[in-house]
Amino acid sequence: MHPISEFFWFLFSPSAVVLALLVAALWLWRRPGSIAARRFLLASAIAYTAAGVYVVPAAAGLLLTFGYHPFEARDVPRGATAVVVLGSGDQTIRGWDAKPLSVLDPVGAARVLETWRVFRLIDPAWVISSGGSPDPTSPDEPSGIVMRDSLIALGVPAARIKLESVSRNTHDEAVLLSPMLRSLNVEHLVIVTSDVHMPRSLGIFRARGWDAIPAIAPDPDATLTLAERWSPTLAGLSLSGQVVHELLGIPYYWARGWWTARSRP
Repeated sequence: MHPISEFFWFLFSPSAVVLALLVAALWLWRRPGSIAARRFLLASAIAYTAAGVYVVPAAAGLLLTFGYHPFEARDVPRGATAVVVLGSGDQTIRGWDAKPLSVLDPVGAARVLETWRVFRLIDPAWVISSGGSPDPTSPDEPSGIVMRDSLIALGVPAARIKLESVSRNTHDEAVLLSPMLRSLNVEHLVIVTSDVHMPRSLGIFRARGWDAIPAIAPDPDATLTLAERWSPTLAGLSLSGQVVHELLGIPYYWARGWWTARSRP
């Protein structure tokens, strides 16, 4: 993972919250009368409280998700269709012996379930499970492999699944998948990913010549209780990170020529 991305995700982690409070405490200990230290503490408390309250990033995320609807069979014209599920992440659990077990994280699981639903609706020619490891030195299984295995367990025939497991980000996925899709004579492309990730994903594939059809996976934390939605939680902090990452990522990708709002001729 790029150092800037690592720093960004750290900002929206519990570790960053603890670090901000520790910095404020040490600052006030050394300079009890410091107005700047008090302002830093107050700003950190307000910022992380707002970021942790689920309804705040959920409302901001409407800027990204407006106009999308759950996928329906009529969304895809006739013709050879491929469904691409974009990788999220997984976790590797280790027991007492050396044999590890890689499992999907909640976001990845939601994408796999949506892919299974889309598969049953339209019976596509191909399902492509895409996603490598952001850190090539990590011992964890690439998310593409973990998602593929989960799709097979759900009932998608292994012979209908293609694998891409070396990409490190969404741009890599579009670059690597484009020649694969053309070699498979794909006419229509359905992309499965999280709702907030969909605008950036569609624009990236659009820049590679694909007018993809969106199939948004539901947010796995959308079922939080009313009290949980209005209280600071790890789910809210995580969603804040996702939303801000996408809002900053789209202009960054556009500036690099990796994202476009319109199809290239």
